[in-house]
Amino acid sequence: MHHSSTDSLSVPSSTAGASTAGAPSLSRIAFASFIGTAIEFYDFYIYAMAAALVIGQVFFPASDPAAQSLNALLTFGLAFIARPLGALLFGHFGDKRGRKSTLAASLLVMGASTFLIGLLPGYDTLGMWAPLLLCVLRFGQGIGLGGEWAGAALLATEYAPAGKRGWYGMFPQLGPSIGFLLATLTFLALSLGLTEAQFIRWGWRVPFIISAALVLVGLYVRFKLAETPVFAKAQAAHHLHHWPLKSLILQHGRAIVLGALAMSVCYHLFYTATVFCLSYGTQALHIPRPVFLLLLCVAVLGMALATPLAAWWADRAGRRPVLLVGQALALLLGFALAPMLGSGQLVWIALFLFLALFLMGVTFAPMGAFLPEQFPVAVRYSGAGLAYQLGGILGASFAPAIAQYLVQQGGLSWVGWYMSVMAAISAWAVWQIRPQDSVHD
Repeated sequence: MHHSSTDSLSVPSSTAGASTAGAPSLSRIAFASFIGTAIEFYDFYIYAMAAALVIGQVFFPASDPAAQSLNALLTFGLAFIARPLGALLFGHFGDKRGRKSTLAASLLVMGASTFLIGLLPGYDTLGMWAPLLLCVLRFGQGIGLGGEWAGAALLATEYAPAGKRGWYGMFPQLGPSIGFLLATLTFLALSLGLTEAQFIRWGWRVPFIISAALVLVGLYVRFKLAETPVFAKAQAAHHLHHWPLKSLILQHGRAIVLGALAMSVCYHLFYTATVFCLSYGTQALHIPRPVFLLLLCVAVLGMALATPLAAWWADRAGRRPVLLVGQALALLLGFALAPMLGSGQLVWIALFLFLALFLMGVTFAPMGAFLPEQFPVAVRYSGAGLAYQLGGILGASFAPAIAQYLVQQGGLSWVGWYMSVMAAISAWAVWQIRPQDSVHD
C-alpha cells in the first residue's frame, strides 16, 4: 500500500484500546516495555564497563596501555555504528509484520551476542582472531539493541490512554537506569570479591554469562503480549507499506535528522559520566575501581529519579519545554565538568556524576513519547528507532574516545566544552521541531 497521508493512519489509541477484546492490562504492558530495555541495556552496559576496565588487557595485550584503552573504547563505539542498521532491519519487520515478534527477535540477537562475548577466549589463546571475533559479537549487540528501543517505546505509547503517552513512554526509558544499576552492582561485587588477577582471568565474564537467564525472562514476558491496537488496526485496514523504509526516507528525512540531533545530548551526558569519567577517575585520578563504581551506583539513582518526574511534567507542560530546560542545564553543566571532576574530591565528583545522570533522565524520559510522535504508524518503528540510534552515534559512540583525546590535547575543560556544544546542538534541534510536526494517534 502507498498511503502517504499521516492522518489516514491516525487511530485514537484510547478508542483502539477500548475496542480490543482481551487487551492486556496496562501494568503488564508497562512491565514488558520496561523489562526488555532493562535487559538489553544491562547487556550493553556490562560491555561498556568491561571496555573501561579489562577489554584492552584481555583482547589487545600487544599494545601499550594508552593504545589498549583507545582500542577498547573503539570496540565500544563499534556497536553504535551497528545500532542504526539494527533499527532499519528490525524497523522494517516491525512496521511490516508487527511489534511483538520483532521485539522478541531483537532480544534474542542481543542475548546470544552477549553470552558469546562471555565465552570468547582472549588474545593469549586465539591471537588476532580474539579481537576480530569480539568486534563481530559487539556488532551483534548493536544490531540487537538497535531493534529494541523503538519497539518497546511503541509497545508502551501505542497502548497508552489519551493524555498519558508521556507517562507510559517513560517505562522503556526506565530500563536503561535499572540495567545500568544492575551492571554496575555486578561489576562492583566482582571487584570487591575477587583479586585483580581473578577479575582479569575470568571474573569479568560472569555478567555476560548470567545475562542469558535474564534474556529468557524477557522473552517469556514478551511472548505473552498481543499486538498493539494501533498497529493491528492499521494492518486490518491495509494501511501499511510494502517497503516501509522507502516511505520513511523519502517523506520523513527531516524528522529523522532533527530527532537524532535532539537525542544526542542524552547519550553524551550518559557515556561521558559513565565510560569517560570511570576511565579517567580510575586511571588519571587513581580512585580505586570499587569506589568509583559505588559513586556511579549513587549517581544513576539521579537518572532513575528524574525519569518519572520528567515524564509526568512532559504530559502536563509538553515534551518540548521539558527537553529544552534539560538541555539548557546540560549546557551549563559542561562548564562545571573541569572544576568538579578535576578537583579529585569524591564529594564534587559524586555531585557532578549525579547531576549529569539526573539531566540525562530529564532529557531522556520525554523521548519515549516525543520521537514516536514524529512519525505515522506505518513507519513509526523504523522512524523512531533510526532517529534514536543515529542520536547514539552522534552523542555516544566515539564520545568517550573523543573525550580521551581532548583531555590529552587540552585538559578537562575541553571535555566540558564538548558537552556544552552537544547540549546546544540538541536544544537547537528540539527548537526546530515544531509542535505541529507531531503525529498524534
